[in-house]
Amino acid sequence: MKNLFTDDGFNEIQNRLNNLNENADKQWGKMTAGQMAHHCQLPFNVMLEKVDYGLKPNFLVNLFFKKSMYSDKPWRKNLPTAPSFKEQEPRDFAKEKAALSALITEFGTQRERNDWKPHPAFGKMTKEQWGKMQYKHLDHHFRQFNV
Repeated sequence: MKNLFTDDGFNEIQNRLNNLNENADKQWGKMTAGQMAHHCQLPFNVMLEKVDYGLKPNFLVNLFFKKSMYSDKPWRKNLPTAPSFKEQEPRDFAKEKAALSALITEFGTQRERNDWKPHPAFGKMTKEQWGKMQYKHLDHHFRQFNV
């Protein structure tokens, strides 16, 4: 599994984001490219402790989903989204793409950090697990828009 804390994973994700455009054909789901770019910011906001979305631990989610957050197996299409992460409002694509790029860059500066707070829903995670989870989430949505 690739990791956003490695040069290869980080550079790949930034290049794919650069190739995303507002009119990209989505392969599944309901979000527009702008909504997806906004949605992808939310896990970074959690990890970087910028926003509290009210996520709570859930035993069943942890039991069945946590390991898939950082496993090598790609997520399937149309996975359910946490209610606080659902996108329904129109979004300005250029603004959201720039904001996502800035968060990815900020995240990349945290490579040496080891004092991560537990995820509010998934609990304690290692730096490697955080990096894999962020890569995998972006990969999932970039595949959704064919980049």
